Amino acid sequence: MTTLADLWPPAGLALTCEDLELRYADDALLVALAELAAAGVHAPDAMPFFFPWTRGTPTEVARSVLAYHWGTRSRMAPDAWALELAVLRRGEVLGIQSISSSHYPRLRTAESGSWLGRRFQGQGVGTRMRLLVLHLLFDGLGAERATTGAFQDNPASNAVTRRIGYAENGSEVLLREDQPAINLRYVLTREAWAARPDEQRLDVSYTGLDAVREFLQIT
Repeated sequence: MTTLADLWPPAGLALTCEDLELRYADDALLVALAELAAAGVHAPDAMPFFFPWTRGTPTEVARSVLAYHWGTRSRMAPDAWALELAVLRRGEVLGIQSISSSHYPRLRTAESGSWLGRRFQGQGVGTRMRLLVLHLLFDGLGAERATTGAFQDNPASNAVTRRIGYAENGSEVLLREDQPAINLRYVLTREAWAARPDEQRLDVSYTGLDAVREFLQIT
């Protein structure tokens, strides 16, 4: 019997390390993620995202999660893709960890992004889930560089990025909610990843990785 992962290989992707799992966000997980986001991702007077998808009523926020993920799926191709992976701890949905890229087969560079439900923040999950997706990117997908960014007034995200070993890579001024805001940029090279300390070397198990590599034309 044909499964969704047979036709759409990203649907079969999952990676685990101890009690933490990153898994393709199917519709069942999207409902849980939408409910989690609706309950709060950040303080009301903060905005860590360029696009303010967390503004609005709980129902509007939940629908924003669904619409974004459905749109991202429909545009996925080898030269422009985003892997949106649900973060689970012992089966409980905590948030999203994503990587995205354009022209990956030639550039071997991808950008990471993430969010956690507010009640799960400050528990060390952010660092672990970022390390887990970097194992996928460098060890599983053969990346040469990982990039990321965070607004200057988001100290928690910037601290995780620096802790993992990203190097500062300039800044840019973006219009966030009609106001200028400084976005700090970072890059992590394959050489820096290879030189990471032992505590950042995770024992990762993969499911569906080879099929995703073939689907994205990564040789």
